[in-house]
Amino acid sequence: MKLFYDARHIRTDYPDGISRYSSELLKALHKLQPVTAIIHDKKQLEVIPADIDFIITHKPSSPRELFMARVLNHYEPDVVFSPMQIMGAGQWGRKYHLILTVHDLIYYEYNSPPANFNPLIRAVWWLYHQSYWPERLLLNRADVIAAVSQATKQQIKQHHLTRRPVRVVSNAPAALSANAEGRQAKTKKKNLVFMGSFMAYKNVETLIGALFFLPHYQLHCLSSISASRKQELLALAPPNQLFFHNGVTDEQYAAILSSAHALVTASYSEGFGLPLIEAMRAGTPVICSDIPIFHEVAGEAGLYFDPDNQTQFAKQVIALEDSKQRAQSVKAGHEQAKKFSWSHSAKSLLKAIQDFTV
Repeated sequence: MKLFYDARHIRTDYPDGISRYSSELLKALHKLQPVTAIIHDKKQLEVIPADIDFIITHKPSSPRELFMARVLNHYEPDVVFSPMQIMGAGQWGRKYHLILTVHDLIYYEYNSPPANFNPLIRAVWWLYHQSYWPERLLLNRADVIAAVSQATKQQIKQHHLTRRPVRVVSNAPAALSANAEGRQAKTKKKNLVFMGSFMAYKNVETLIGALFFLPHYQLHCLSSISASRKQELLALAPPNQLFFHNGVTDEQYAAILSSAHALVTASYSEGFGLPLIEAMRAGTPVICSDIPIFHEVAGEAGLYFDPDNQTQFAKQVIALEDSKQRAQSVKAGHEQAKKFSWSHSAKSLLKAIQDFTV
């Protein structure tokens, strides 16, 4: 079987969620099955297996994407997997099986385009999310749909987005060395950690507002942030309790997690929730909004709160000051984190491929 994998969404400047999903799933899949990677920049070879076969083509945002099926037909693949739901504008004329991935449906509810997109892509992006019919058109042209969680699979079903079979190919954390997994600092600081963007649905304002009820705590926001958004959020916080790191390395992230009181998130909606697993595996409790996807990811290890209730969030933070509660959360988190791995996800994807090709 000639399996091609679209690795063009891997960023070479800083890794985002799609980049991590793309590269880590590719690494795990390559251990099970020969794969040919589709890239647009040779720098992408630095984060995928060194011995993998590859082809170089255009960026996914190029107008040439309209003719992607013609490009791939030349190589005669049997199956092409894309870690996104948009590939080749519907894949008209393709001569291979196609699997597309849906991460979430967040932007149908919160439909402001990401600020880093250029104006043309922002306009197309906004128009695309004004209705479900473009998504239905694209998904129904695939053979199988991969969803990154059971919650996303249920949303696809709820909105009748496809007639095709939907399989869960879960997100997962990157591999850690044995001595890094579950490590904990001897003395936990009164630091709360937020890892995520600052878009409206992330609802970081609830976390910031709760600092007024938590005078001995600091909230550390790790992701990149614009100067204007930073000033906007600082204006909502008590003095000397809110800190922005504007991006961290994997090593810095691990060190910050290991000494944190908890990883926190107040999202209204998510496709997955990878930071929760990363925290649980590092031995750091998680406090998260009471939404279905977080129950799927954190299970009994999570401490939940109404995302609009700052005092309820603060009570969960204080609850972790009890040593028994903390020990219970850490232990449950370790067990919950073991349920997610890229090896398992790669096997799920391969099984989905084999079901319709054998």
